[in-house]
Amino acid sequence: MITGATRLVGLIGLPVAGSLSPRMQNAAFAALGLDWAYVPLTVERERLEDALRGLVALGFAGANVTAPYKLDVARLCGAREASVNTLVVRGGRLEADSTDTAVLAGRSIEQPVVIGAGGAAAAFVAALPAARQFSRRGEWPPDASGADLVVNATSERDEVIVELSAGQTLVDLPYPATATARAAAAAGAEVISGLEVLVAQGAASFELWTGFPAPVEVMRRALGLAA
Repeated sequence: MITGATRLVGLIGLPVAGSLSPRMQNAAFAALGLDWAYVPLTVERERLEDALRGLVALGFAGANVTAPYKLDVARLCGAREASVNTLVVRGGRLEADSTDTAVLAGRSIEQPVVIGAGGAAAAFVAALPAARQFSRRGEWPPDASGADLVVNATSERDEVIVELSAGQTLVDLPYPATATARAAAAAGAEVISGLEVLVAQGAASFELWTGFPAPVEVMRRALGLAA
């Protein structure tokens, strides 16, 4: 139950109705006995700046930012990063960060490819400075030859946009799995699903908001992932 003492965390985007983040984050808050709630906030582009000010004015603890606003929010908040997905309200102001690439932690990557041109793609390009980037706005079609890691940061679900083979890894950001992910798995490539990416970035955001270690296994179970 939400009361006057409940700490609120929002999800800013358009649309947000299909996001699984509320299910995952609210399960995490409950597991730690925190009186917190994660709520989706549909924000039209012309009200984005008002919405950011509203987080502070309404006493939110923070927010996630999803498509199509990661680049815009980074600019409005004066962030060091080109793209942000996490906001923390501290001292009456917004602190902006990106946890989008948390799934890469501990991986040795030499020849990355990033496909896409939106906010998530920008976050992965920043984290992988050696990456070759492909998008329909620039160089197309994607070429994954020689790549050890390929990030699909597009919204394309039904078309196989790049072919992978055994020995390569695909980070497939959309969920559920795309045609590209299914083809990569069939070819013997390792596939890191969009749900795994969601857990990794969500756990990192959770820790920024609360200061507590994220209950990762609880978050995984909330999304139907095996422990």
